[in-house]
Amino acid sequence: MSSRRSFLFQFGGGLGGIALAQLLAEAGELADSPRPSPAFNGGLHHPAKVKRVIQLFLNGGVSQPDTFDYKTELEKNHGKPFQPGGIEKPEGVTSTPGNLMKSPFRFQQHGQCGRWVSSIFPRLATQVDRMAFLLAVPSKSNVHGPASYMMNTGFVLPGFPSMGAWLSYGLGRLTDNLPTFVVLPDVRGLPYNQKGNFTAGFLPVAHQGTILNAAGNPPIPDLNPSAKTHFVTPEADAEALELLGKINRQHAAARPGDSRLDARIQSYELAARLQKHAPEALDLSRESKKLRDAYGVDDPITGDFARRCLLARRLLERGVRFVQVWSGAGGPSNNWDNHTDIPKELPAIARQVDRPAAALLQDLHDRGLLDDSLLIWSTEFGRQPFTQGATGRDHNAGTSVAWLAGAGIKPGIAHGQSDPWSWRAAEGKAYCYDIHATILHLMGIDHEKLSVRHDGTNRRLTDVHGHVIKEILA
Repeated sequence: MSSRRSFLFQFGGGLGGIALAQLLAEAGELADSPRPSPAFNGGLHHPAKVKRVIQLFLNGGVSQPDTFDYKTELEKNHGKPFQPGGIEKPEGVTSTPGNLMKSPFRFQQHGQCGRWVSSIFPRLATQVDRMAFLLAVPSKSNVHGPASYMMNTGFVLPGFPSMGAWLSYGLGRLTDNLPTFVVLPDVRGLPYNQKGNFTAGFLPVAHQGTILNAAGNPPIPDLNPSAKTHFVTPEADAEALELLGKINRQHAAARPGDSRLDARIQSYELAARLQKHAPEALDLSRESKKLRDAYGVDDPITGDFARRCLLARRLLERGVRFVQVWSGAGGPSNNWDNHTDIPKELPAIARQVDRPAAALLQDLHDRGLLDDSLLIWSTEFGRQPFTQGATGRDHNAGTSVAWLAGAGIKPGIAHGQSDPWSWRAAEGKAYCYDIHATILHLMGIDHEKLSVRHDGTNRRLTDVHGHVIKEILA
């Protein structure tokens, strides 16, 4: 039996075949069409509470004792040597440990839940009654690259599929008109590991993240031919795609089982649909001035992150299943890696995300999207309670903070806690495996059952670990 794509290239030809594919898929005439299964959209192993996800990833290692993990012990012993007792000796990652340092920012309790939040997040502080905090999130690495891999793929080594790729593979798409997994990187550059954080690994290549440059004009380059290229007519385009189809079929026949070709063909099909649907989805001018102001779209400080947060919401509304919004580029600056000067560096980048992130959560709530959507805040590791140099903080794999809000989440609570100095996770540890298991559970997936045989091993997102964090579930 001919495959869907072979049929289209043979009888439809090029862009016309792609258009025919969309029409037949919508009519249900193609057995192997990419139209999502209603059963999968409701959950793969059990009924799902979450259908789509936005993840805000803070690249560089957010300082938890200066944001959400208030510690009176640091106030009491500021400037004194760190002597935690026990057998573990305090060590710095890139420098010699200094003395304990209290947060230079004022902490205050907020909301009915009484969550402590520092003054650098005044807007997010107003949303704490919608959040479930994980206050003891350790990592197995205090190096950016491996720790970022771990938080995104469950492994400290490269080559493993990211969470977005697993969700795309396990649940399929919600729409045929936009990518299933979209990545919105910081305008200043890709994060540590570059595209490795969004990879499909050993899963079919079609499930890797689609990177959109929200600051680009247009955000998707070369989607349509340049106005200067008058020779690119619909007829010429169709002929070129028909020839490309013949070449692809010959290539596929010689290399059975290579998912890269299938992914490329799917990308051509998706590109044709994006020509029609992407301009509307990416057009932020369709939003009201009031909402744009709430996000801070036109503010030079918040503008980049605001545009991407607002775009993430628009993509979610239009059927994108997983959107990852990054804050911070890789490298020694322009991120949350505040080695040198916490009082100066941390407020600057916090101002960029506080207003847009709070507006995103409020906007999701106001539109009813939190009824079936999830918002996640995470970073690769935390920072030390003692100084690096005068007022910086070094990497700390011992503990960090994450939070979740939305469908299936118990609002206004906190799970776990770090030790008195915010040095090590003490109770209710939640590794990336546990966070991933919980997200998959909310999306109707048993994390132990979604696996792929690779190199003789049944691989899964949570490796051989992971427990659903039931304490934060509604």
